[in-house]
Amino acid sequence: MSDPPRPTQEAEAEAAAPARRRDWLRVFKVLGPGLVTGAADDDPSGIATYSQTGAQFGYGQLWTALYQIPLLLAVQEACARIGAVTGQGLAGVIKQHYSRSVVIVTVLLVVAANTINIGADIGAVAEAAALVVDLPVWLLAVATALAVLLLEVFVSYRIYAKFLKWLALALLAYPATALIIDQPWPEILYATFVPHIEFTASFLFIITGVFGTSISPYMFFWQASQEVEEELDHGVPSDEAGRPRLPEGYLADMRLDVTLGMVAAELVQWFIIMTTASVLFRNGVNDIQTAADAARALEPLVQSFPNAGQAAKLIFAAGVIGLGLLAIPVLAGSAAYALSEALGWKEGLSNRLGDARGFYGVIAVSTLIGLGLNFVGINPMKALVFTAVFNGIAAVPLLFVVARINSRSDILGAARGGPWSRLFVWLTFGVMALSAAGLFYTLAAQR
Repeated sequence: MSDPPRPTQEAEAEAAAPARRRDWLRVFKVLGPGLVTGAADDDPSGIATYSQTGAQFGYGQLWTALYQIPLLLAVQEACARIGAVTGQGLAGVIKQHYSRSVVIVTVLLVVAANTINIGADIGAVAEAAALVVDLPVWLLAVATALAVLLLEVFVSYRIYAKFLKWLALALLAYPATALIIDQPWPEILYATFVPHIEFTASFLFIITGVFGTSISPYMFFWQASQEVEEELDHGVPSDEAGRPRLPEGYLADMRLDVTLGMVAAELVQWFIIMTTASVLFRNGVNDIQTAADAARALEPLVQSFPNAGQAAKLIFAAGVIGLGLLAIPVLAGSAAYALSEALGWKEGLSNRLGDARGFYGVIAVSTLIGLGLNFVGINPMKALVFTAVFNGIAAVPLLFVVARINSRSDILGAARGGPWSRLFVWLTFGVMALSAAGLFYTLAAQR
């Protein structure tokens, strides 16, 4: 009896195609809070800080994008897991297991940091819009704040975010620019893998901002709270103690979502620093004062266009506006989650205005205070960098609390952070604490 015929390579490939499609469909299906948080991580404050870094120090801080990946991943995965396992936001967990003073300090830190960040982002969106619309910046700032408020209160954030993600694709202009111009690739690769540190106030100021805009307080609270919202959306049941009964593979999908979002955020950071270093620093532009200055980094991409300068401004404005309108609700929302959980108010973007007045009230007040900060005469681009530095300092005590919770089996049970998770979350706390301490030391030494 002869052996059955062996399948051809074409038949094997055809049989494997559905499995590959299922793998890709699974990837797209799990994209959620991690992807949105990663996109919001490259908010206008991030764009301005990375641009200033490249303009001021060239390729000197490219390495931060690489070495921040495991730190950012560890922290955001821990925050997501805390929210998913406990069924509570980060502030709710802190309130349940720590003293009142710890709750007050953490909530005040995130609310203060977020409100300042909201103000800087509103100003950045307005200034970017002014590059392409002939209207006063103050009027565009007011319009931005009102638009964000109306959309966040009356439109589902998930629907709203889907549209804004298309505007965020304007950030692809940075890798496109970096790849079409002549680059010193050996120098770039060396700067990416070999850390360069200068013990000067200006270097430590910017690097604290780079850490602060990448590993930001609002991301911790937003990530945890959005995991809770995801469980509510998917109807995840609870046990007798009120903790979610997570289905098999739920945490694995969450980790995939977080990983894709955070790696994408760091890749964008790397390209922004590289592009601004190549276009601005190498041409003697070492200080970014306006949105127009930052937009000049994209001119090589459109140099064959009749009006390359205006085209670069348009691309830059699309990215800043899209990410600003994506990030401002995240900032206001995470402040509202933190304060509402601390005070026991009903919270969540899945609730209507009438059902969660306190929650939406915090969103409105923080957005309007942020808007008011734009009328005190601060340069919008400088405000973005100062905001990133403030976030870098405020994140230190918050990371300490996250690291403690991540290590506690009495809170997380079997989902307590493993050895690598605990190591990298504590390492993130140490790195950011040293960065902030070094900045304070050099500033004090200059007096």
